[in-house]
Amino acid sequence: MNPGVLAYCHAIGETARVAQVRFCSAADGVRLAYAVDGRGPPLVRVATWLTHLELDRQSPIWGHWIARLSEGNTLIRYDERGCGLSDAEIGNPSLETWVGDLEAVVDAAGLERFALLGISQGAAIAVAYAAVFPERVSDLVLYGGYARGRQVRGQEAHEEALVAAIRAGWKSDDPAFRRVFSMLFFPNGTPDQMAWHDELLRATTTVDTAIRLFRERGRLNVVDDAPNVRARTLVMHARGDRAVPVEEGRLLAALIPGARFVSLDSVNHILLADEPAWEDFVTALHEFVATGHGSPRKTQQADKSPGMSTREIEVLQLIAGGKSNREIADTLSISMNTVARHISNIFDKVGAANRTEAAAYAHHHRLAE
Repeated sequence: MNPGVLAYCHAIGETARVAQVRFCSAADGVRLAYAVDGRGPPLVRVATWLTHLELDRQSPIWGHWIARLSEGNTLIRYDERGCGLSDAEIGNPSLETWVGDLEAVVDAAGLERFALLGISQGAAIAVAYAAVFPERVSDLVLYGGYARGRQVRGQEAHEEALVAAIRAGWKSDDPAFRRVFSMLFFPNGTPDQMAWHDELLRATTTVDTAIRLFRERGRLNVVDDAPNVRARTLVMHARGDRAVPVEEGRLLAALIPGARFVSLDSVNHILLADEPAWEDFVTALHEFVATGHGSPRKTQQADKSPGMSTREIEVLQLIAGGKSNREIADTLSISMNTVARHISNIFDKVGAANRTEAAAYAHHHRLAE
């Protein structure tokens, strides 16, 4: 890693320690890392290839995404298996596995109903999840996504060329081969942004894992799942996107009943902070999510239940009423382990050290009698 980026990573590592990074286990035991940013109604960002919860926060590539998406929302993001702070073991990566990982994260975060954001490859996973769990997804926002992976849409040769670039230069001090991905994802990026992304890639995962995950992404196919989505859906895509053709975004919107499609004036697959298309994207996303179910999006100051799900508020009310864990479990017909998980989440979200402080919070904010 070059000295400038290394120093920057060290500096942001110091600030990232205050982030709410948590861990949960997938169905096969793989440990997944997820982070919670901001306050307000929950917005879950599906994991993509490739992320790092700590390094992304202050990076010139993803930092503005995290900052703006957590304005007025509780943003839940996670590193996919094999990447970032999640376990290096990837098990059997597949659409079903990735949908299960998303389910494990939202369960651990205590979410019951939420807006779901799928970016790039994450869009296909978001679509599959929304089709299987319609009761949990209130709003679906997809950007730069597709229903058909590279192999499905006949781009095997393109995929093999990119795999060769990974093999040739993923761990090399010479960023030339990794620069292929930076040029593909944001061709309008500055030299500093390119260099940052070059280093982020090799800091995130290994060569073998990068290739295996990349190939599996190429096999994704949710053409049959998309028509079963019932959530309100907004699909956005950059018109000049070089990583995923805009036609794939239009197809995705056409497959989902009632989906709205918005094209953005950009050539970047990852939108950068200083381009007009970024502001257009953020504005459209916030306005769409804010109008979901006719409920205005709460501001951070006005939100008295910071990112808590309906179930967590119910648990908090029972805590304020003096109920024990066993009594809460019996009242809500849930397990003791689930009660304990909800209470842990509540303590984190309201800043309480114990049940007395949580009860005081509930009474102060009139969340309980």
